[in-house]
Amino acid sequence: MSNQVAEVSPKYLAEATSNTIPVGYKQTEVGVIPEDWEVLHLDRLVAALESGVSVNSLDSLDGFPHGCHVLKTSCVSNGYFFASEAKSILPRDIKRAKCLARKGSIIVSRMNTPALVGELGFVPADVPNLFLPDRLWQMRLSQEKGTDAKWLAFLLSYPVYAQKIKESATGTSGSMKNISKGSFLALHIPYPSTKEQTAIANALSDVDALISELEKLIAKKQAIKTATMQQLLTGRNRLPPFALREDGTKKGTKPSELGEIPEDWEVLGFGALFQPSVSKKHIKPTSLVSFVGMQDVTEQAQLSSQHLMTIENVKSGFTYFERGDVLVAKITPCFENGKGCHAETLHTDIGFGSTEFHVLRATDNSDSRFIYYWSNRDVFRKSLESEMVGSAGHRRVPLPAIANYKIPVPLKEEQTAIATILSDMDEEIQVLEQRLGKTRQIKQGMMQELLTGKTRLMNAKETAHDQQAS
Repeated sequence: MSNQVAEVSPKYLAEATSNTIPVGYKQTEVGVIPEDWEVLHLDRLVAALESGVSVNSLDSLDGFPHGCHVLKTSCVSNGYFFASEAKSILPRDIKRAKCLARKGSIIVSRMNTPALVGELGFVPADVPNLFLPDRLWQMRLSQEKGTDAKWLAFLLSYPVYAQKIKESATGTSGSMKNISKGSFLALHIPYPSTKEQTAIANALSDVDALISELEKLIAKKQAIKTATMQQLLTGRNRLPPFALREDGTKKGTKPSELGEIPEDWEVLGFGALFQPSVSKKHIKPTSLVSFVGMQDVTEQAQLSSQHLMTIENVKSGFTYFERGDVLVAKITPCFENGKGCHAETLHTDIGFGSTEFHVLRATDNSDSRFIYYWSNRDVFRKSLESEMVGSAGHRRVPLPAIANYKIPVPLKEEQTAIATILSDMDEEIQVLEQRLGKTRQIKQGMMQELLTGKTRLMNAKETAHDQQAS
């Protein structure tokens, strides 16, 4: 079998554009597919749809020493299976548990919320003492067709078919839907030869492996950055240019209300680093400004998007800030999505944003990036949670609480050096995240091409030979 991807021919593209069926393809109930592919009902491929029973459990993986678990409905998503999404079965219910998760099967969420019903995942390996609840199906495939289960999981999680499965769910409750065996097994799917199925599954799995490695590398880099922040922002580790006295001896520490800090640092209220109020520049009515909402800030406290508009279209009351200011969320400060961002990448000199932002503008003696990194430390966020005021559901962190928070502070030169190290680490992580995003896009494009047959991993002669051999 050839390992090269057969390119989409110019003739295919030209004929597809003119709404004619390309040579070598046919029109079917699932769309235009290669002429050597079949269209089958799912029931032709399935030997059994089995489920477990509802058992009493504890929402913990190590709740009991017996090691017997029941899967949560969240164990499957977008074609993937997560064995860790499970609960410990209460000892008295172990005998009732049935239907172990088996290698090579596909698990389907048959009963769930409208958004999650129909989610499924391929089980790559056996997991001892891991049982299904009654809301999950385990799909065991018939040996007659020799279907590649991993390919089928990719196909059924492809948006076109995933949506059809969700749409087949019924139920009078708006919060819970159920899929019947009849409607699920009646699904029409395109069906290439087993060898082509495996080639498609292997190609997509290779991209999955790359995505997984990138995710692990990003997590590792994030952990290193967090540890580095802890060491540098507290002075536990000093950068070489600031670690020695003029006579060449190593600088020591001194006691403070925060514990031991470098001998040449001070304990100050955080507010000593930023201006007590933010002055505003005069803006012409036709000037373009950037607008930043809470949704434009990532969980990693990065400014992911911004929207240009003329100042006359900005409603009164929104928060004014400028490029280089630090935005800190007033709400949910201890949670990942409430951190804020550094506006150093603002497209315009002036910006407006959500009323839920505090604006911290560095003084002449402080570095705005140093302020930014301190404002995103978990210990800082958690301490602010106790300072929130207001009624339930409308609690906010007042600016004085931020200003009064005590931190160890070096001179501006060392602040800048620390912030530069952390910024370099951030840039490295962002490059990896961009690469991860592009790789995910590539996978989506590959799924569209390979699962529909627009691009072939095998040529027609190989496919015809395989079909004759079978």
